Amino acid sequence: MNKRDRILSLIHGNAPADYVPAAFFMHFDPADHIGQAAIDKHLEFFRATDMDFVKIQYEQTLSTAFPIRTIDDWAHIPRYSEEDFEPSARIVAGLTQAAKHEALVIMTLYSPYMWLKQSADGIDLAEHMRQNPTAVTKGLEIMTENVLTLVRACKHAGVDGFYASSQGGEAFAFPGPEVFRSFIKPSDLTVWDAINDCSFNILHICDYNGGYADLSPFLDYPGHVVNCSLHVGDRVLQAAEIAQLFGRPFMGGMERKGVIATGSVQEIRQTAEDVLTNAPKQFILGADCTIPSNTSWENLKAVIDLAHQHKK
Repeated sequence: MNKRDRILSLIHGNAPADYVPAAFFMHFDPADHIGQAAIDKHLEFFRATDMDFVKIQYEQTLSTAFPIRTIDDWAHIPRYSEEDFEPSARIVAGLTQAAKHEALVIMTLYSPYMWLKQSADGIDLAEHMRQNPTAVTKGLEIMTENVLTLVRACKHAGVDGFYASSQGGEAFAFPGPEVFRSFIKPSDLTVWDAINDCSFNILHICDYNGGYADLSPFLDYPGHVVNCSLHVGDRVLQAAEIAQLFGRPFMGGMERKGVIATGSVQEIRQTAEDVLTNAPKQFILGADCTIPSNTSWENLKAVIDLAHQHKK
């Protein structure tokens, strides 16, 4: 059974008991963001760490090419074509050709709201929404179309699925939950409708900009696997609790800026062993988000080897 088969077995509930998959992600040097260099670096990282699937970092900057300065700008966000996403599609095609026979290949997919935030850098988005919610909604609709176009380009290039990130539901993102419920979540689910037929999707609840009071707004999101922080509100949950809450496998257990990034191999292995001991049956060892780029690949290999050798 190769890595591809193992992950598919995991998400369908019949994974072998003698193997825990693992994967970690990082951004590479800008020189490795596009073209053959990006293909080679992703493949090198996959091989060197022995991780269990290929996850492509999305590094195009189209979503920030038209910065928002005034409320009138929202209606003029450009719409992109599949040709505009050719650099990303080329990376997908190169990696599927190189690795799809042995492992699943998925693309990082930032949500329409996350693209919106990048274009509105320095803008008080909540204030714009208060002044003219129709204008901001129009901008989000355009960004949603652009994300869907990227999805189509990646599908045409042979991608197996997506690591689909959501933000905007953090405890302090907006005053109250209504903005997320009525403005952000519908755009997320529109994207999920477009990717739900893929072989392997990970729902990533991203706390890069702040934590969540609870995870209930995401329970009806699709995704074969859920990936998020264990820190929710004033509690630290167990991986098994999150898996039970969502009714699907959980990926994570290690903090991106914790021991995995700063500790010795012995410290990392001890922390990983504790996580694995308390993990649910259907589990992928990983971090709660992208780990720092200077994290040792050798340390990642050591902890992934430990997962592969762990007996459930």
